[in-house]
Amino acid sequence: MSTREYPDRPWIGIGCLAFRGEDVLLVRRARPPRQGEWTVPGGAQDLGETAEDCARRELREETGIEVGPLSLVACVDIVQRDEMGLIRFHYTIIDYAGRWISGEPVPGDDATEVRFFSPAELDELDLWDETLRVIAEARPRLSRP
Repeated sequence: MSTREYPDRPWIGIGCLAFRGEDVLLVRRARPPRQGEWTVPGGAQDLGETAEDCARRELREETGIEVGPLSLVACVDIVQRDEMGLIRFHYTIIDYAGRWISGEPVPGDDATEVRFFSPAELDELDLWDETLRVIAEARPRLSRP
């Protein structure tokens, strides 16, 4: 069985952006990689679980939020090497987005904080470029009929 740190294969992660109006829900990560950073809620896909079911489960577990219909937004690869050049983490993340329908943000065990941010607040968070890209790509997909 592969471990997440120094894996023998990539791990599949599923992220789920929740939008309430123009505001987007983000979590502050409690664990590596990117521990302490604000990011898209998400986690590892379980064997036998569809990607969309995983997106909803992770969003619910990490934030207490429920969303309506989901749109597939992006695929992001995270490969982090250690000082010796060995692959410490390798995640392939599939991101979905949906509109908030219920729940108030409460951090789960994988997050230290969770809250909705307005577009103007995002610049203050020092977000990873890929997080900003995924948020930007999600907005127009959710505004389509």
